[in-house]
Amino acid sequence: MYRLFVSIELPADVKDMLSRLSGDVPGARWLESDEMHLTVRFIGEVDGLVYEDVLAALGDVRAAPFELALRGVGHFPPRGEPRILWAGLERSDGLRLLHDRVESALVRAGVEAERRKFSPHVTLARLKGTPSRAVGSFLARNGLFRADPFAVRELHLFSSSLGAKRAVHRCEASYALDGGGP
Repeated sequence: MYRLFVSIELPADVKDMLSRLSGDVPGARWLESDEMHLTVRFIGEVDGLVYEDVLAALGDVRAAPFELALRGVGHFPPRGEPRILWAGLERSDGLRLLHDRVESALVRAGVEAERRKFSPHVTLARLKGTPSRAVGSFLARNGLFRADPFAVRELHLFSSSLGAKRAVHRCEASYALDGGGP
């Protein structure tokens, strides 16, 4: 079985900026910079046959390169006890189009359609027992976070193995965005 997700990798300087946001939040397990990425679509567990179909389907995705910029921070879920701290993104038509094309390709490959709304973000930390006031303080300190735009020229398929302390990600395939327009 393979536990898969489709992502966009972040440039090293952006990961460094995000890493500097960490600290001073009780109960937070901050992600290491090599764990940071933008998930375009979480697929989940698939067998070897579906894995092969996913590899092929993603090779058929056509989209033009585009730029992304990180902006702001927040938490999931928006109501109730926070479990995730994240960095958000500025609105991007290129990302929305890429997501829609990836979703269509995966459904054609036999992956169940995603039911959740696409909420692009970069996970910064996982929370356990974190006081609401600590989350509020983090949001207040970092609410104006911004990073310069960066070019997105590739899409990646990753597998993930859950370890005792953190997930280990392995790039299974990379796909160049080839300039294919709408």
